[in-house]
Amino acid sequence: MSAIELQSVCKSLGGKPVVRDVSLSIANGEFVAILGPSGCGKTTMLRLIAGFETVDSGRVLVGGRTLSAPGTHAPPEVRNVGIVFQNYALWPHMSVAENVGFSLKVAGLPRAEREARVSQTLAMVGLTQFGDRAPAALSGGQRQRVALARCLAAKNPVVLLDEPLANLDVHLRAAMEDEFADFHARSGATMLYVTHDQAEAMALADRIAVMDAGRIVQFDTPQTLYREPANEMIARFVGDGRLVAVEDLRPLGDGRATARLYGQPVTVRCAAGERARRRASLSLHPGDLSLTGDDPQAGLAAEVLRIRYRGDHFRAELALGADPRIVLPVNLPQRVPVGQKVAVALRDGWVLPDPNLAQAQAA
Repeated sequence: MSAIELQSVCKSLGGKPVVRDVSLSIANGEFVAILGPSGCGKTTMLRLIAGFETVDSGRVLVGGRTLSAPGTHAPPEVRNVGIVFQNYALWPHMSVAENVGFSLKVAGLPRAEREARVSQTLAMVGLTQFGDRAPAALSGGQRQRVALARCLAAKNPVVLLDEPLANLDVHLRAAMEDEFADFHARSGATMLYVTHDQAEAMALADRIAVMDAGRIVQFDTPQTLYREPANEMIARFVGDGRLVAVEDLRPLGDGRATARLYGQPVTVRCAAGERARRRASLSLHPGDLSLTGDDPQAGLAAEVLRIRYRGDHFRAELALGADPRIVLPVNLPQRVPVGQKVAVALRDGWVLPDPNLAQAQAA
């Protein structure tokens, strides 16, 4: 049984489709991130699961129980789902301990048991000494830990997180990523994490569902999304990716294929069912290219357009081949002068699946 399941869910807001025929199944104890650009429908999907919105069609199930469907809608307070909001959603007139224990009080737990669980939970998130303080007296990171503690105390089997790090300073985000990972390990809860920050999603999630224009376009592990994007949107969106055209694609039958990139023969990765094509799109990331020197015969001819210092490496942008519109990023161990002519070797690359073949197989 899935912890969270969406079956052909659709939702329009103001007459505009926001969630379009979404089906999704999340296993018990899994940590799943919903990733996508602003306006793609990810927060609306979370609100449908939480019960803050009703579905137009389809079904939302949590723990095998239908909570939303046309004519059926369980309110948020009976769904046994914990929610961590971007703005923390703490009661300002309650102390930290009272915020953490509020749901336990509503549930009718005896006072002694309630206080013991609150004390234990505050210790888990390192806030024992802050129990008597008001939320306003805490930092942003501490308030976010209070919100997590509230879910830990309630022992919700499903926890939804709506861009929980968006209001924190950059230097706090890495520390809070560790907090979320610890929370997941301690609680064993199924977690659905909505974000537009792919670094967060890649660092935390077991699987990532990428949304675009209200649809889930790929649902895979972080490694698969990065190395084997399903379409152009994902190839460009994940990991500073770029697309270039290759010609004369010839599969070798072992997940690899030969092709020609700007006239140079290359070997690239491809899907198992790939077929020969005259033209195809190749997905590349900065680490897929390396400089071989300034001898044009040693690789693909390129020119350095821009270079930036990134701490442990330099990021260069290269104009590849004769087309100045093809600009590719590459990581370099040392600075290279702007305008220098270089040769580039292809270390890796993924051929985007043929959309015509995918449509034919689906039919």
